Amino acid sequence: MAEQPILVARGVRKTYRTASQEIHALQGIDVDIWPGELVMVMGPSGNGKTTMLNCLSGLDDIDAGEVRVDNIDLHHVSDARRTAHRARRMGFVFQSFNLVPVFSAVENVELPLLIVGTPGADARREAMAMLERVELGGRADHRPAELSGGEQQRVAIARALVSRPAIVWADEPTGNLDSHTAESVLELLFDVHRAGQTLVIVTHDRTIGTRGERLLHVRDGRIVSDGPP
Repeated sequence: MAEQPILVARGVRKTYRTASQEIHALQGIDVDIWPGELVMVMGPSGNGKTTMLNCLSGLDDIDAGEVRVDNIDLHHVSDARRTAHRARRMGFVFQSFNLVPVFSAVENVELPLLIVGTPGADARREAMAMLERVELGGRADHRPAELSGGEQQRVAIARALVSRPAIVWADEPTGNLDSHTAESVLELLFDVHRAGQTLVIVTHDRTIGTRGERLLHVRDGRIVSDGPP
C-alpha cells in the first residue's frame, strides 16, 4: 500500500436548508482512502451515503471541514480548478447511468478526455480501447437507447475509467439492473479493482457490501464503523 492516501477528509459537514427545517446530512465525516482499496459504503436510506460520496468527490459543496485529493483541498480552490481536478483524477458510475442520450457509446466514453484537452483522434482511440475492455467494442456506434441496462452501465464504467483516474466512485451501480446483469457488472468492477484501481462503491445490498476489503457503515450522517466486512 502506498505511503500516502489518495483522499483525506476531516470534519466534513453538510446541511440542507429549507424554509421550515434544516437537515444535517453529514455530521463530521473523517476518512482516508488509500491507493488500490476497494471500499464499500453501506447504511439505511436517507442516512447520508450518497451525500458523503458527492461531498468527498467535490460534486457538492460542504459547510465545514476539508477534503483533500492528491493533497489539493477541493473545497478551497476555484470551481474551475476543482472541476478540472475531478475530471482528471476521478471517475463516476451512477445508478441511472447518466449517459448523454444523443451521443453514441464511444462518444460518451471519449467525453472526459475531450474535456481535459485530449486531441480528438487520441480520445477516440482510447475510448475504443476502453469499450473493448468492457466487451462492447461492437456496440460503439449505438446510442444509449439502443443498449440494454447492463450495456449502458458498462459504457458508464468505460467512461469512468478512460482517463485513468486515481479513484472511481460508484453510487448504487447495480441498482437498476436485474440480478444476473448486476453480477456481471460487479465482476467487471472487481476485475478493474484487481488491476489496481481504487474503488468506492455505495450500496444498500448487504451481499454486495460484504464483498469488499473495507466496509464503512454510515448512519445519521456519521461513519459509525470502518473495517473489514
